[in-house]
Amino acid sequence: MNDPENHFRKLERMYLSAPVNNTLYNGITILISHEKAELTLKIEPKFFHAANAIHGSVYFKLLDDAAFFAVNSIVDDVFVYTVSFNTQLLRPASSGIIRSVGELKFKSTNLFIADSSLYDENNKLIGRGSGNFMKSKIELTEKIGYK
Repeated sequence: MNDPENHFRKLERMYLSAPVNNTLYNGITILISHEKAELTLKIEPKFFHAANAIHGSVYFKLLDDAAFFAVNSIVDDVFVYTVSFNTQLLRPASSGIIRSVGELKFKSTNLFIADSSLYDENNKLIGRGSGNFMKSKIELTEKIGYK
């Protein structure tokens, strides 16, 4: 990889330009580094289920996204995709800022495994995830926001 920092910033811009992130998850942040990614999101009532805590889909999204971008941090030619992802919802959260940290754990020619952890504003672990990822045939180009 010629310029990893440039690759990380392009991935961040691509992520933030996705419609789901600039509408439903407006305000989400992402920071990508070598084999790692960290996301933050301010909890809002629109993320709540009937018991007034964030829905499991929000846990999944942040955990999967952090693991995904930890993997894509070392793949600079194509978009990777999630093959499978296991999510553990450990504690409810209903206020503050949550933070998801993903880290690459295994890599081969076309299979990658990454783990992620989700923390509440008190740095208490509230969720965990682990996923398998593979390279797609979708090139990282400006057309998909990689710029």
